[in-house]
Amino acid sequence: MSGGASVHQHTAMGQARSPPLLPYLRAMTDPRPTPRQRPETNSLIFGIHPVLEAIEAGKELEKVYVKKGMASDVMGRIKRALRQRDVPIQEVPQEKLNRLTTKNHQGIIAMLSPIEYVDVMEAVQGAFDKGTDPLVVVLDRVSDVGNFGAICRSAECAGAHGILMPAKGSAQVNPVTVKTSAGAVFNLNIGRTYDLRRTVMQLQASGLRIIACTEKAERTVYDTDLTGPVAILMGSEEDGIDPALLEVADERVSIPMAGSTGSLNVSVATGVILFERLRQLRAHG
Repeated sequence: MSGGASVHQHTAMGQARSPPLLPYLRAMTDPRPTPRQRPETNSLIFGIHPVLEAIEAGKELEKVYVKKGMASDVMGRIKRALRQRDVPIQEVPQEKLNRLTTKNHQGIIAMLSPIEYVDVMEAVQGAFDKGTDPLVVVLDRVSDVGNFGAICRSAECAGAHGILMPAKGSAQVNPVTVKTSAGAVFNLNIGRTYDLRRTVMQLQASGLRIIACTEKAERTVYDTDLTGPVAILMGSEEDGIDPALLEVADERVSIPMAGSTGSLNVSVATGVILFERLRQLRAHG
């Protein structure tokens, strides 16, 4: 896919073939794996030609690790193909690759994804076609898998049509995500893109209002109309929403606080605004 984001097909938009769950359910026995634990062998593809073949065969990849400084014609071909498909690429030291597998990895390891990704605009168009106002949750560099899983759970329960995130700097969909989402990742459209700002602008051009949730906003979620086609923009745990994304937003809202703590956890804040929107929809009949 080029230039756009990708999402896992929601059952309401057409049944997608579900990936095998058993390897991920087995991995959930310990919800907090230690850094020394290796991913399951059957979730890894290693070696230049096996990775290239996996890409060309259309295998869904969560992330690809490449040895720093590694360059060749084949590697250039692999990187171009990965960027076209919005698959994150991370250059790492040899030691990192050796920790992932003791086998001959040839400087490249790909992690299989438990979900499938397609263009996020398809989910939006599918909602419009059904006469439904699309709701997309946009996550700007939310990197904690626990927070991400909790957001997925809230989003699916609130009727969101998709979650959009940048390909780089975002949480991975892994067994921990599956557990904290209570399996919602398999029933929710999840998208990623290398150019989050451009994709948000595409959503805007499609008729969605972009509503950014930031503690610096004077207007609160309770004073804002959250109905209609909307994309709710949430920032990272560390530094909030990127200023370039805030510029694109049609509206900025905050969640009023009564205590001395400065802000809510991003997963809690996302739940607050999602269910305020649901309350408004129910109130309007």
